[in-house]
Amino acid sequence: MNLHVVIPGLNWPDTSQHQLYHNLSLPSLEKLLSKSNKQHTQPQEIEAWLCKTFSVTKQQDWPVAPIMCHSDSAELIKTDKDYWIHADPVHLRIEQNHLMLADSQAFQITDDEAEGFTNDINQILSKDNWTLQPLHSKRWYIRTTKTPKMSTYALSQVTCKNINNFLPSGEDSGTWHKKFNEIQMLLHEHPINKAREGRGELAINSIWFWGGGHHPQSIKSPYTKIWCNNEITRALSLASGTEHGQLPLDATSWQQHKISGNHLLMLDILHGKAQYRDAYSWRENLLELEKNWFAPLYAALKQGDINMLTITALNETGTWDFSITRTNLWKFWLPRKPLLAYATNH
Repeated sequence: MNLHVVIPGLNWPDTSQHQLYHNLSLPSLEKLLSKSNKQHTQPQEIEAWLCKTFSVTKQQDWPVAPIMCHSDSAELIKTDKDYWIHADPVHLRIEQNHLMLADSQAFQITDDEAEGFTNDINQILSKDNWTLQPLHSKRWYIRTTKTPKMSTYALSQVTCKNINNFLPSGEDSGTWHKKFNEIQMLLHEHPINKAREGRGELAINSIWFWGGGHHPQSIKSPYTKIWCNNEITRALSLASGTEHGQLPLDATSWQQHKISGNHLLMLDILHGKAQYRDAYSWRENLLELEKNWFAPLYAALKQGDINMLTITALNETGTWDFSITRTNLWKFWLPRKPLLAYATNH
């Protein structure tokens, strides 16, 4: 059995805050990383890594929207002729002279609210024969028959950042900037937002365009089974016809399935904590991963229950790939290094 574990946000994004690693006891993880064969490459968002891994060809964007749309409502994706793009609900907050974005990790939105917002937004979009569809309360999609000459940034790249550095670019981006502004004006005084603010909830005062494209003609999985709670990973599992299941509570529970082949585990609990700079929760969740996953996986590798363990750490500072076999564990001349060593080392 071979296991590939993907961990977005394994290292804290601010490399100057070394104190966050102080007294962080991660013996099993640190032994696995230190004894491994390592490769460091450029940073990449989780969506880009997944698309590359599943042999999805990049269009102007990584075509996340049609892949996710197929998962949310397969009957809508009957051909690859239509262009689909995410127009996800977000909250923008003014900070000094720029706008900071919060995604749906920071708020709840009901199906009725999503329906109410999108019905009114469609009055703006209909002039261009665009249709906004809330196939999930937190995932909205625009369908159009014309492919815009435009590239965008993934929502995960923009969360908790200044949006001015991440707006769509390209020949047709001006049209989308205009719609972006018109929709913000509509939502600013929207009755649903007034009601939300009255309850102390964040307003849905904008949308974010990203992940546009046509449905890929080919999506191939290198895995026998995929374990995740992550929606884009699940969508790629479905599109590639790969068996998938919910992420087990811990490695011990996962091992009880005793399935041969190549497995993917998406451990993304640290991702949102890193994005929102929630240092306390990031540390606590990392300690939980050490206890529930890294320690038993180290033992399983040592016992020969796992032939090859690959750990991919996706961070804002870079991508690390660590490959470990049972034989690697006996390399006594390789000293154990703290996790901090992989936060800044290139």
